[in-house]
Amino acid sequence: EKAVNLKKDLAEMQEWMTQAEEEYLEKDFEYKSPEELENAVEEMKRAKEDVLQKEVRVKILKDNIKMLAAKVPSSGQDLVTELNVVLENYQLLCNRIRGKCHTLEEVWSCWIELLQYLDLETAWLNNLEERVQMTENLPDKVDAVNDALESLESVLRHPADNRTQIRELGQTLIDGGILDDIISEKLEAFNARYEELSHLAVSRQIALEQQLQTMRETDHMLQVLQENLAELDRQLTSYLTDRVDAFQMPQEAQ
Repeated sequence: EKAVNLKKDLAEMQEWMTQAEEEYLEKDFEYKSPEELENAVEEMKRAKEDVLQKEVRVKILKDNIKMLAAKVPSSGQDLVTELNVVLENYQLLCNRIRGKCHTLEEVWSCWIELLQYLDLETAWLNNLEERVQMTENLPDKVDAVNDALESLESVLRHPADNRTQIRELGQTLIDGGILDDIISEKLEAFNARYEELSHLAVSRQIALEQQLQTMRETDHMLQVLQENLAELDRQLTSYLTDRVDAFQMPQEAQ
C-alpha cells in the first residue's frame, strides 16, 4: 500500500511539473507595453518561488522511496527508477524557470535603464534649448555676446556616452521584440529633437562667433580712431597755445 501511495505521489509530482512547464515556459509572451513586461516579471518570480517551494516535498518523497527500497528491494526498485526521472525533470524545471526569471529581470532592468538615460538626455536638450533662446535679442555689447557664446559652448560640450547607451539599449530590446513599437517611437522622437536642436545650436554658435569677431574688429577700429583723434586734439591744443598761424600748420591740422 505504501508503494502504491508513493507511486501516486510521483505521478502527481510529474503531472504538476508538466503543467508548470506548459504554463510558465511554453506559453508565448508578447511584451508590447511596460505593464505587460512588468506583469510577466512578477509572474516568473512567483513561478520560481512556487517551484522552489516544492523542493521540500521532493526531498520527503525521495527519502520515503529510498527507505522503502532499503526495506523492500523488490517493490522499491521500480520506484527508485521513477524517482530518478522525476528528480531529473524537477531539476531541469528549476533551472529553466530560474533562467527565464533572470532573463526577464534583465530585460526589465534594461528598459528602466533606457528610460533613465532618456530622462538625462531630455533634461540636457531642455537646457540646450534654453541656452539657444538666451542668445536671442542680446545687447549690442562684446561682453554680453561673449558670455552667451561661452554658455552655449559649455552645453554643447556634453559627452555622447548617454546617447550611445540609449542607442544600444533600445536596439537590444527591439531586436528581442520587447516593447519595440514604444521604444521605436520614443527613440524617433528623441533623435528628431536632438538633431533639430543640435543643428540650431551649432548654427547659432557660428553666428555668435562671427558677430563677436565683427564687434571686436569694430571696437579695435574705434579705439585706433579715438587714439588718433586724441593725438590730433593734443597737437591742435599745442598749436593754439603757441598761437601758431593756421597757414603755418600742417595740411591735416588746417
